[in-house]
Amino acid sequence: MDCIIIDDDATARLITRQLCLNSGKINVIDEFSSAIEAIKFLNSNTVDMVYLDIHMPTFSGFDFIKTLKNPPKIVLTTSDKNLALEAFEYKSVVDYLVKPINKERFDKSLDKLFSISNNVEESIIEKKETPEHIYVNVDRRLVKVHIPSIFLIEAKGDYINIKTKEKNYIVHSTLKKIQDKLPTHLFFKVHRSFIINTSEIIDIEDNTVLVNKDVVPVSRSNKGELMKKLNLL
Repeated sequence: MDCIIIDDDATARLITRQLCLNSGKINVIDEFSSAIEAIKFLNSNTVDMVYLDIHMPTFSGFDFIKTLKNPPKIVLTTSDKNLALEAFEYKSVVDYLVKPINKERFDKSLDKLFSISNNVEESIIEKKETPEHIYVNVDRRLVKVHIPSIFLIEAKGDYINIKTKEKNYIVHSTLKKIQDKLPTHLFFKVHRSFIINTSEIIDIEDNTVLVNKDVVPVSRSNKGELMKKLNLL
């Protein structure tokens, strides 16, 4: 993973560079004592991440983040412990390291950084590989169904009821078979008889979830995993 270091303190830059070198995982492309010089560099170069000091004369680390339209992943470094809340308001910030940075804390930050990167890459790959449609057999006809339009699938004996905003499809199949065809970033089996499109959830109360106009039971064993999938505040 390629990075640059931005810090007006030469000693701090040296320490960060050495930590990167010792990790064997981070390649330091360049370092800058000025955020403005770093912006000029990024106008014609790309990196995976930036180690960025917050307090710098003239142009702060926060000013740097605001200037970039599509900033890389950023790990903030500072001697001030009181700016963490403000720091994490920026989506590009993945961690906040308080100086002096020790190896143990630096390594934990790396683990977090690589975990986020891997999850993003897996999500991108999955979305690229996921088909937009599925063909289902209805009354001896193969019917094309737009996958994102499906909000609920319910098992009914030897059949499943695929519900979309336009219409429902009764298909001779099982939840297991259709679950294997659906993208996991969108669909989740909340109960032995129900699969829901998590992007269509309206609200959750106790052990039920409202999807479109359907109230769907959520098994206790699946509720915790469902909550992890949601973008909770």
